[in-house]
Amino acid sequence: MRTDLHRRPTTPLTSVRNLGILAHVDAGKTTVTERILFLTGAVHKQGEVHDGTTVTDFDSQERDRGITIFAAAVSCDWDGHRINLIDTPGHVDFSDEVERSLRVLDGAIAVFDAVAGVEPQSESVWRQADRHGVPRIAFVNKLDRAGADLDAAVASIRERLHTVPLVVQMPIGQEDGFTGVVDLLRMRALVWATGRDAYEEGPVPDGLLDEARRRRRRLEEAVAELHPVALEEFCEQSTVSAQTLSAALRDLTGSGEGVVVLCGSAYRNRGIEPLLEAVVAYLPSPSDVPPVRGTLGDTVQERAADPAAPFAGLVFKVNSTATGRLSYLRVYSGTVRKSDTVLDAGTRRTERIGRILRVQADRHAEVDQASAGDIVAVIGLKTARAGTTLAAPGAPLVLEPPTTADPVVSVAIEARRSLDVDRLASALARLVEEDPSLVVRTDSETGQTVLSGMGELHLEVAVEKVRRAHGLDIGVGRPRVSYRETVAAGVTGLVYRHVKQEGGAGQFAHVVVDVEALEPAADASDPSGVAGDGTGGGAEGFVFRSTVTGGRVPQEYVRAVEAGCRDALAEGPLGGHPVTGVQVTLTDGATHSKDSSEMAFRTAGRFALREALRASAMVLLEPVVELTATVPEDAVGGVLGDLAARRGRVSGQTVRAGTAVITANVPLAELFGYASRLRGRTQGRGTFTTRATGYAPVPAGVSDGILSR
Repeated sequence: MRTDLHRRPTTPLTSVRNLGILAHVDAGKTTVTERILFLTGAVHKQGEVHDGTTVTDFDSQERDRGITIFAAAVSCDWDGHRINLIDTPGHVDFSDEVERSLRVLDGAIAVFDAVAGVEPQSESVWRQADRHGVPRIAFVNKLDRAGADLDAAVASIRERLHTVPLVVQMPIGQEDGFTGVVDLLRMRALVWATGRDAYEEGPVPDGLLDEARRRRRRLEEAVAELHPVALEEFCEQSTVSAQTLSAALRDLTGSGEGVVVLCGSAYRNRGIEPLLEAVVAYLPSPSDVPPVRGTLGDTVQERAADPAAPFAGLVFKVNSTATGRLSYLRVYSGTVRKSDTVLDAGTRRTERIGRILRVQADRHAEVDQASAGDIVAVIGLKTARAGTTLAAPGAPLVLEPPTTADPVVSVAIEARRSLDVDRLASALARLVEEDPSLVVRTDSETGQTVLSGMGELHLEVAVEKVRRAHGLDIGVGRPRVSYRETVAAGVTGLVYRHVKQEGGAGQFAHVVVDVEALEPAADASDPSGVAGDGTGGGAEGFVFRSTVTGGRVPQEYVRAVEAGCRDALAEGPLGGHPVTGVQVTLTDGATHSKDSSEMAFRTAGRFALREALRASAMVLLEPVVELTATVPEDAVGGVLGDLAARRGRVSGQTVRAGTAVITANVPLAELFGYASRLRGRTQGRGTFTTRATGYAPVPAGVSDGILSR
């Protein structure tokens, strides 16, 4: 064991908060993170996004583009609590970074723009947090902007996120005159004087007192409707004390029944201290959340957040740096120390912990150990990937890894010099290791190396990272869209007989199959009329069943036929695209006493479905996204015309304060280069975001052009 020089003071588990900052791009979450670090003393100079000086946006591409691309972890201390904070990306192309972060967080701050309210990516990350059961508080930012409206932002939270906002503050002043907030629990005014970082507390101004009392009453009524203790006190005393309100708000935040809403302006340093106080008061510690669940063989086990329990942790991010390969680890139970040997529970291989680092974005401080509740980086792991469970060798446990979405856009990538081919392959392998949402494959027909990702910007950033980090001169082809094929009208009674005899035992399999289209899982709330996600009724877009009777095809051969059908789905008859939305029924078959085998029936299933698909009426599907464009009102006509030319279907349009928000469903293939076109039509004032909604049939004339390429 090392000396105590590198040992940080022990923080009680109840005083730890692991939380993320979630928001739509440009809502101000990186500025919120920066102000938190400054106020807690973690940094001594405030960084600014527009200057490229923030702590968490340390990558050169993040500073060049002015957006968060990679989730960055930082730590700070506030009021005797240690806060491990992850600043997550706000752009839809990097939603997998958010997914991996949410998997290891106990709470989150959702940041909203006071002018725009809930924006498309705000809604997406909120749904991601819902899936992971992560408690949240909300911070309505940018109250100093023209058009800022706390009530409108709160209404959008209620309507679009389907939650109960519990507003605990009201602003003092509007827009440029915003100077502070009224704390509705304590009924005190918190005012930030110009040029000062700390607030001054005082009585509520007389001109705001009546409105503050009305809002306090609404807060009491909203909490009483949701919390039995608050309801009892409200009925008995016609009011709810600040102490009861605070306890009830913590309970409602933890259960997800309500969300505490605060407000401020991070850029002007107003509202950050109360936000930190709310983090400590309302968001859970690792000991407050349920024990983590994992599997050991066929059994499900739980591990409590106890430093004395057997060690278990989850790697959620891997990053290669000049100092070595960093594996970001959330420790769920037990304690891990430098030089410990741990088990990769998935592969059953052992790894050795070289060093343990407390992370501050791109800076690190070495520590001797990490215990339950910690988020740290470790050096020395050779094979661990994002999603790898590390456990004590004597107490293995496999934790559920973060999910990874399927990529939707691809580019062909190649080294311009033949000498760089091997270097490019190595660089791409490292890239995929760091970002599991990227996929590299070699096209079997063209021999091209194809890089696939979550969007055009995602691929652009990935390619630029390879160029900068490895000094490679690489060429990139036009992004390719991942099309699908599906059945419009199937066939019945297709007979396939597989017979092969080459001396010795032969192969024999006889199958009869019906092929039909699955009903698409349409979303009734989708105003576009796009039919679901294009995957049909099954989770994988494929359903197989057997109606064979009398034992004509043994069950093990039925399973082999299903496996063969799944093999055939990899390439459809139209253009070699994956096939989805298909139901196959095995209706009859025959076997041979000596020559039948699982291999023979798998082969028969594969070729039978291929023939059936060639005989069926097939339809090409293309990925469709919901596009939300925010443009000046005077540019609406040109933007709508351009969307129509891109086969977009406008589903909504609102105008507010000279700005129009247009929502449309557009084929992804039509959006390449759209950012430049939109900037040109709006003199650089237009922005847009996209959200994947599924797949839709390609019109006949368009599909002919795609298939003839």
